[in-house]
Amino acid sequence: MAVSKNVAEVQRRYDREALYNPADALDLVKTLAYAKFDESVDIVFKLGIDPRQADQIVRGTVSLPHGTGKSVKVVVFANDQAKEAEEAGADLVGGEELADQITSGAVPIDWDITIASPDMMPVVGKLGQVLGPRGLMPNPKSGTVTTDVGKTVGEFKAGRVEYRNDRYGNVHIPIGRVSFSAEQLLDNFATVADEIKRSRPASSKGIFMRRLTVSSTMGPGIKLDVSAVNDLLKERS
Repeated sequence: MAVSKNVAEVQRRYDREALYNPADALDLVKTLAYAKFDESVDIVFKLGIDPRQADQIVRGTVSLPHGTGKSVKVVVFANDQAKEAEEAGADLVGGEELADQITSGAVPIDWDITIASPDMMPVVGKLGQVLGPRGLMPNPKSGTVTTDVGKTVGEFKAGRVEYRNDRYGNVHIPIGRVSFSAEQLLDNFATVADEIKRSRPASSKGIFMRRLTVSSTMGPGIKLDVSAVNDLLKERS
């Protein structure tokens, strides 16, 4: 299969089989990005879990010290806390009428995070078939069903990200943009890696973080040395 000139040039500038330490890998990602837009930088963790087992699901949220560089659109379902959600920067706030508008298609499903107060979950639950497949259903485990709606909205707007393993045991998390400094990306990376390490299910056996790959939106995947990642986390602990 033929590759573009840009891709061919990028492939000549790094070793696809080498394992890089985090700092070098992030420098490479910045250097190899060639798109005309500010590409996202993403990390993928291949975890030693059985995704079919409910007690081995890895999910949660983590606040990046330097944010993601992306404008996050947040929709909130709340009654008593509607005003504080709006003041915190929520893009759309409502209750049952909002649920009806989503169901009818009057409100397009084009947001990133759904947050709900606990009393609104019976209403939001009716949207399960619509929001569930898109990964937009609020969930207590990810902190998106909360009694402190305003604070939660503010945190997601500031760079808190939600993560969950896919059916293959991979976790994909954005850690910034190629325009970020190498130090900012490394800080965000270390925060995410530490969070994932702490989220290990008790029932997971053997090596937990098996493989890590970092890439920009259009760039190649750079393989990381897991032992070097663990050393970085020890240095920062």
